[in-house]
Amino acid sequence: MGQYLPCFKAYDVRGKVPSELNPDIAYAIGRAYADQVKPSKVCIGYDIRLSGPDLYRALAKGLNDAGVDVMHLGMIGTEMVYFATAAYGLDGGIMITASHNPPEYNGLKMVRAESRPISGDTGLLAIEKLAFDYLSEMPAPTGSGSIEDKDCYADFVAHLLRIVSPSDIKPLRVLADPGNGAAGLALTPLLPHLPLEVTLVRPEPDGNFPNGVPNPILEESRAMTVAAMQRESYAFGVAWDGDYDRCFFFDEHGEFIEGYYIVGLLAQAILKKDPNHTIIYDPRLMWNTLDIVRQLGGRAVVCKSGHAFIKEKMRAEDATYGGEMSAHHYFKDHWYCDSGMIPFLLVARLVSQTGRNLGDLGGEMIANYPCSGEVNSEVPDVKTVLARVESHYSDGIIDRIDGLSVEYPNWRFNLRGSNTEPVIRLNVETRGDKALMESKTAELLGLIRA
Repeated sequence: MGQYLPCFKAYDVRGKVPSELNPDIAYAIGRAYADQVKPSKVCIGYDIRLSGPDLYRALAKGLNDAGVDVMHLGMIGTEMVYFATAAYGLDGGIMITASHNPPEYNGLKMVRAESRPISGDTGLLAIEKLAFDYLSEMPAPTGSGSIEDKDCYADFVAHLLRIVSPSDIKPLRVLADPGNGAAGLALTPLLPHLPLEVTLVRPEPDGNFPNGVPNPILEESRAMTVAAMQRESYAFGVAWDGDYDRCFFFDEHGEFIEGYYIVGLLAQAILKKDPNHTIIYDPRLMWNTLDIVRQLGGRAVVCKSGHAFIKEKMRAEDATYGGEMSAHHYFKDHWYCDSGMIPFLLVARLVSQTGRNLGDLGGEMIANYPCSGEVNSEVPDVKTVLARVESHYSDGIIDRIDGLSVEYPNWRFNLRGSNTEPVIRLNVETRGDKALMESKTAELLGLIRA
């Protein structure tokens, strides 16, 4: 991607402001989106980044000049664009966010009607090419669309509470850390409806990122959450990234729970209520998820990782939930899109209904299926490394649905190249044998980095 404009990636737009993304480019993207999607009304929101409002104004003007009406949602999280687009029956939606990128970045996530994703193979390339052409020769405005300001927080909260009823949740003590991202804005109208006793850490949205960019997948980003968890006693902790489409959990001791096990927890939360559901999982790490889905009588379907693939697969399989170990969780009740607020409610419900704390629930999974977590290595050539590793483990069961997966009776691994950089990502898991997991991880890294 980024053949014409470097800010265009495989699934979205992301670049440094102003060198790779600025109001002129945003205006051109607005015109190109209008020409490509042919919408009559589109919603736009932005996260806490300081460049958001300027990019919004330029994008909205581009859409208006093509005769498209704009619903301005203001400062929100990405999942609220998915919500507003689908719930209000709009023709599309655009979220201005760079998720967990450094402060000088911003970007756009675009959807069409029903919040169906627009990515590399579903129109993003055409939008990029048009925007590039328009930057050198902009056609005259063809219309004059309107702008309507819309506060959709109350409707969004009502939507969340239809998915998880507050009556299913007990008055647990919970620590919640928006990390100075946009999640604090959503918690303000949501928490009064919940019986939880919530202590907030870094709730104020702040695009200056006074405590660093919120990305709890990084250890340094979650240090403050862990410290707060250890000062007092909580049933569990939850933290979000800046645009809160990913959420992360901590057990009652402040121990971070790998995203892989959260997929298992959420599958459990859904299937315990009713086993007649299909769960989508990605092949990086999977034994724990498969085990839980089988035990509870659900149906599990594998899918290549990446939001566009998972959303498509969920629609095709009519799946209730799809989970990625990267902390993206997708729900049929949320138009097959990812949400960071629904997992928070589902985990609260699961802890309430099982009467077990998160350390027990997660600890059981960690003991049954120890995993390496994702280990990244920079390599000169991804294909050469994949071939080398495959020939070394040619006696295992090989699967290529997403990179290279090799399975043996008591351990397996997945190795895949990054879409965007010369990096290869390794995940290893075993059946209850932590020492084996550690030795196989070391063995594989020796081969990969040789």
